[in-house]
Amino acid sequence: SNILTKINISTISKSNFEDYYHNILIPNQSQINFLRLSNPCVAEIIFAEPHLILNFIRLETIILDNVQDKNFNKFFDYLICLTTLHAITISFLEHISSLDIIFSQIFRLSTLKYCKIEYQQLLFIDFTNYDSSPIEYLIINGRFSFSAFHNLLCCLPKLQHLSINYLYKHDGYQERNKLSSIQLKYLKHVSLKLYYVHFDEFEKIIKEFFYHIQILRLTIVWDGTYLDGKRWQQLILFHMSYLRIFDINHHDFPDKIDLRYHDIINQFNSSFWNEKKWFFTYYYEPKHHCNFETFYSIVPYRRKDYMYYTEIDEKLGLHHQRENFKSVKHLYIAGKIKPNCRNYFSNVNQLTIGYNVEMLDDDSFITNLKCMIPLKQLTKLVINLRRFPFEEIIKLLCLTPNLHTLQFDEYSLQEIDSNFTKYKILLQYILKKNKIENLVLTGRCSLNKIRFIVCVFSKLKYLKIGINRKISSIIQYLLSKTHNQAQHLFYLCISTVPKVYLKETKDLIKLENLLDNYSIEFINEDLHLWW
Repeated sequence: SNILTKINISTISKSNFEDYYHNILIPNQSQINFLRLSNPCVAEIIFAEPHLILNFIRLETIILDNVQDKNFNKFFDYLICLTTLHAITISFLEHISSLDIIFSQIFRLSTLKYCKIEYQQLLFIDFTNYDSSPIEYLIINGRFSFSAFHNLLCCLPKLQHLSINYLYKHDGYQERNKLSSIQLKYLKHVSLKLYYVHFDEFEKIIKEFFYHIQILRLTIVWDGTYLDGKRWQQLILFHMSYLRIFDINHHDFPDKIDLRYHDIINQFNSSFWNEKKWFFTYYYEPKHHCNFETFYSIVPYRRKDYMYYTEIDEKLGLHHQRENFKSVKHLYIAGKIKPNCRNYFSNVNQLTIGYNVEMLDDDSFITNLKCMIPLKQLTKLVINLRRFPFEEIIKLLCLTPNLHTLQFDEYSLQEIDSNFTKYKILLQYILKKNKIENLVLTGRCSLNKIRFIVCVFSKLKYLKIGINRKISSIIQYLLSKTHNQAQHLFYLCISTVPKVYLKETKDLIKLENLLDNYSIEFINEDLHLWW
């Protein structure tokens, strides 16, 4: 059955996991073809005996979220023996010791077709001593040195789809032992975010490897030479003649607003671009410390993620009817929403708000937002604003009954200490209706704020917070069996704390007899407690 072949272990308590592990996972190892582990403590248990992975003889796809470097190295030698494995996804929770070791291990998997890897820091790698890999679909979410990009492509003769979300040019690091170019005749889809990579250097990559591509998506930070429409036209005509989709976003932060942007728009408004139905616009925002300019494609080309800037089509004399971007799942608000917005996102289930708090001067923000997306279907809301008023969060929660994941800054709770009772009254509807199970609070929380959020979000299973040093009182409160406020909570992550808190927490749990069965880890300056 599907239950026995596809195992997805994410939001589960430790006691429930142990039952699941002994009664379902172990007895059915030989039948499982899909295995996903999202909890770093779970991976620690499963890979305590790494050779057991050999029992998963039908395993085709493995997804390891939040894995530690030490666990990866433990079991990887055994993965090579799994002849059915064709897809691997790995995200590292902590800093990894060597990107070279990671990729050399992955490239040894002779049946691998799909690889997605995510890591945090910038690490250098050459790809000079690698055998070619059969990987067809490669996604790298992490800082990858542009100096190694040429050699990476030379190692992937069967590559069809490539995505790198942080391709970075480091002036202090030079390319070594450049490999001979190969023809990537299967490469059709390329999606890159370029940081400080000169157009001259990227143009060489296009000419060497991109002849057969059909879809090119670029996000570029810095280097205004990428805004040369005539140069792009020549590149496309002679070196990317199969290109169907050209999707570009260029960001810059100049000291002064560039008045040439109207001329740039005109370069991309010739018959060449119009015949292909490739249209562009720009947005600029003057700020006190630095300005922001962006030039971008206005046709979404079935993107799943979409960044919304304030509409300026009227200034450009462009007139579009209201358009429904059905492919978009994640909407990022990066500009003030105007009334009667022409863009509608009918299938969005994740919203990130990252625009200035100035947009909240009146009630228009939520009113206009309701015209852009169906708020009822949101399952995840991230507020990347420190001074987002909690009253506005309450309004949003009233309109998002299916929300299960929420993130905001603890600064929004500044008035809680003096107005605890007032907010509890305001939140009567939320207390009864909200389904939020995962909460991330950025910043440092007081015990009083934690009491408040546990009261408001009574169904919490996962909580990530920063704290103001009083870890013992916070741990005692959250694990208390007396008030039982956090009865559903079973995973706590306390971010950016000293390692001494690991021993303090263990001692406290033992002294006060707070938990009988738990796992605790200190990973990348974060304390993880699972029970």
